[in-house]
Amino acid sequence: MTTPHWLFGDQLGPHFLGPGPDGADGPGRDAPVVMIEARSVFRRRRFHRAKAHLVLSAMRHRAAELGDRVRYVRAETYREGLAKAVGGGPVTVCHPTSRAALRFVESLDHVTVLPPRGFLVAHEDFRRWADGRDGQRLLQEDFYRRVRRAHDLLMDGDSPAGGRWNHDHDNREPPPKGVRALDVPAPYRPREDAVDEEVRDDLDRWEKDDGISFVGRDGPRRFPASRREALAALRRFAEHRLAGFGAHEDAMLAGDPVLSHSLLSSSLNLGLLDPAECVELAEQAWRSGDAPVNSAEGFVRQIAGWREYVWHLYWYFGEEYRHRNALGHRAPLPDWFLELDADAVTARCLSTVLAQVRDTGWTHHIPRLMVLGSHALQQGWDPAAVTDWFHRCFVDGYDWVMLPNVVGMSQYADGGRMTTKPYTSGGAYIHRMSDLCGPCAYRPTDRTGEGACPFTAGYWAFLHRHRERLEGNPRMTRAVRGLDRLRDLDELLEERAERGDAAP
Repeated sequence: MTTPHWLFGDQLGPHFLGPGPDGADGPGRDAPVVMIEARSVFRRRRFHRAKAHLVLSAMRHRAAELGDRVRYVRAETYREGLAKAVGGGPVTVCHPTSRAALRFVESLDHVTVLPPRGFLVAHEDFRRWADGRDGQRLLQEDFYRRVRRAHDLLMDGDSPAGGRWNHDHDNREPPPKGVRALDVPAPYRPREDAVDEEVRDDLDRWEKDDGISFVGRDGPRRFPASRREALAALRRFAEHRLAGFGAHEDAMLAGDPVLSHSLLSSSLNLGLLDPAECVELAEQAWRSGDAPVNSAEGFVRQIAGWREYVWHLYWYFGEEYRHRNALGHRAPLPDWFLELDADAVTARCLSTVLAQVRDTGWTHHIPRLMVLGSHALQQGWDPAAVTDWFHRCFVDGYDWVMLPNVVGMSQYADGGRMTTKPYTSGGAYIHRMSDLCGPCAYRPTDRTGEGACPFTAGYWAFLHRHRERLEGNPRMTRAVRGLDRLRDLDELLEERAERGDAAP
């Protein structure tokens, strides 16, 4: 009899069954499949309700596709569910995406762990590259070029397409003045079905009778929950939205949170899409003249560059990385932030982005980094708590995704091991890259007084607090020296102290 294969809830695409890449070991094509819905996951942490809905809907849609081949078990824990599904019999599973899950499956004598799937680069290949850096920083750009060459992505022979490896310079345009939304076709939106209705009924019952609590709102499902839906979303992006993606990749509009972004991160991280098919379709769009090179390259860099880089750093840096706190930030997250209470916030940029998270469980990378993450950094919030918040509150958030992104990129808690400087700014950046500052009660140019922008004041307070550490950083020296020109620094710091962790 063929050994059953266990699919975790983020291993839902066809590439998690059958032989692996290049014929690597994998479950038999017709192997029985085990899927376990463990309610304890939702007891341990307070997830966004839309995220819980998406994951459960995706799992149940996949089970319906597999039909009689799958044994779908609903249990309190994974251990209990696995016992119900296979007893003590042998089972295979692809390498899980979190350290906790890997420790668990490796502790079970009857479980055989197969290599990871859903990524372009093998662990051993990344480790060889990283170990060979001989103490140099593991720059994402260097890794990205290696991936491009190895997979022949956007290459013209030995040269990068368009003559440059990185077209980021062309992808930092502010939004066009006076527009409420970009003039691009709408993204793919799925239609809910009976599976979604069942999931919503179950979540309602859990909240009412089982003491399970969620945060955020569960409106109509916005993200794919099946392979068919994910492929439709990918095709719509490549055919109708990729062309306009690049230029305004970093822009923000209050009335258009999606802009030209792909909305494919949750599908990739659920395993509904394989990264190879995403980047290949983007390259096809460029080669056929349907998308400019800066848009195709920007999208490819997000997946073959950043996503791969973050995945491998999660494993390469080790468990100790989780506890890094180089800046000594210890402040707890305030209730208004934990509850996604956008209505308690006056600052329009932060209120707008927090409402997007509350209502959808998603916002694109610049609001995450330069609004939510920047505010947390300026306030000195505990980076472990910030990481947990991002993990729980975003539909595409998983441990491997958020740990490097938040600890390293957003909160600079690793002291520069991943990035060359802290990613934070005053209100001027937000004003330049968005339409969020105009109607705001605060003014991006003001550091003190009733109209003081919390990001502008927060930026200077952050530099002051960490002056000794940052003034030796070549990328921060000029900014830190700017503190000496601030005649109102004492007033700024006093006002910040009085405000504390109140909603800005």
